[in-house]
Amino acid sequence: MDFYATLGPSCASQETLCSMFRLGMTGARLNLSHVGLADCAPMLEDFHAAAQAAGVVPKLVIDLQGPEERVGSLKEPLRLEEHVVVRLGEDIPVSERILALVEPGDKISLDDSALLLEAEHSGQCKVLQGGILYSKKSLAVLGKATNAPALTPEDLRNLDQAAAFGVTGLLQPFVRGREDIEEVRNALECRSLSHISIMAKIENRQGLEKLEEIIEAADEICIARGDLGNAIPLWELPRIQKQIASVCVKAVKPFCLATQLLWSMQERPVPTRAEVCDIYNGVLDGASGLMLTGETAVGRCPERAMEFLVKTAKTAG
Repeated sequence: MDFYATLGPSCASQETLCSMFRLGMTGARLNLSHVGLADCAPMLEDFHAAAQAAGVVPKLVIDLQGPEERVGSLKEPLRLEEHVVVRLGEDIPVSERILALVEPGDKISLDDSALLLEAEHSGQCKVLQGGILYSKKSLAVLGKATNAPALTPEDLRNLDQAAAFGVTGLLQPFVRGREDIEEVRNALECRSLSHISIMAKIENRQGLEKLEEIIEAADEICIARGDLGNAIPLWELPRIQKQIASVCVKAVKPFCLATQLLWSMQERPVPTRAEVCDIYNGVLDGASGLMLTGETAVGRCPERAMEFLVKTAKTAG
């Protein structure tokens, strides 16, 4: 079974990474939503050195930008007050695809649903759920999909450098169907990177609707519960997770479970009872991999989080 950490400031030192490998970590995720692969060179050097010191041949999985829409660059963080009216394309920079897609009545999620807008007319929106908006945060028109390409120019630049940094796999976000996987595989083959595994993230309704063809085309599935929990009513997430797991097991396709496995450990040294039960049940459902995100990237105790992840999973046999 694979146990992944997400790389970030909290676990960036070689000493911490070596300790995590010795506690059972088998690999790491590198989130490239806001940064380029080359920018992470010092951290990746420590990652590989730590793996060597611990006697581990590590997996390094890069999480690409993919077709997810994002807010453009803001001059400074923008405070959005509830019931205030803002304008897309002016107050909030967005792509032309979003401007063409939005219709009156649409709900627009910002920053993984931390903020919520309702479209009125001509790009004008009312703030339903306020907060502070930062540049490059995620943006989604709920219930709708754009025709964005599967890979961004930055994704392609990162793939150009993947071999040099020891990348073994990639997470493809917001997979909408077989075509997205085929586009990614072609990009890998053109770069002599056919050995890199494609992990398809299921995190939108299109991915759910075309799950079987995605499973057939991808090397592995990632049940990415963060955005998936935004795309569907949250109370439906446990059922959907188990359905995806069941289809993967039936198809003999490995799957990884990600997002908020030990979320409380970003601040606390001990997880909740619900969290350890969640991990245990995920393993019983057939997960071949478990992935920590903020717990290790920015959390207060990344080593303890990895220890709890590994020990809990192993009690499931």
